Amino acid sequence: MSFHTEQQPGVHAQADAATRGFVFNHTMMRVKDPKVSLDFYTRVMGMRLLRKLDFPEMSFSLFFLARPEDGQAPEDVGERTAWTFSQRGVLELTHNWGTESQADFRYHDGNAQPQGFGHICFSVPDLDAAVAWFDRNNVTYVKRPDQGKMKDVAFIKDPDGYWIEIVQPGKLTALGR
Repeated sequence: MSFHTEQQPGVHAQADAATRGFVFNHTMMRVKDPKVSLDFYTRVMGMRLLRKLDFPEMSFSLFFLARPEDGQAPEDVGERTAWTFSQRGVLELTHNWGTESQADFRYHDGNAQPQGFGHICFSVPDLDAAVAWFDRNNVTYVKRPDQGKMKDVAFIKDPDGYWIEIVQPGKLTALGR
């Protein structure tokens, strides 16, 4: 079965054969304190830490998180690194050493002026249950599902203020109609 893309100016109807096998692997966000961010993404969002890479000569660490379908990661660190970079939907948290001890340190979340990066998104099986879970975990909301013009879509914030969209796919069939 072939995929038929929506048509818009600039969209190519078919992917070039040279791009066969290209996989969107990860997006990166800088975090102030990895302990706080790792707690949020593993405890609240249910992600798993796939791999941590340290770069002492440049004073930073990378943390790769996902919800892998295959729960068995290789034990060998080299194989585990290659496996990590073969996964889909990975979140890379980059920690520049020392930021966690700077009280007034903040990264730009992309939603303040000048706007740039906007958000990441998680699909959930039950939006109401997810909202109840976020409430039990004192998650900060940008927008609850019943607020604003776009219903059935929530936006929460992670510990660094990055926005996370929360959607239940089945509730979005009327979106954009």
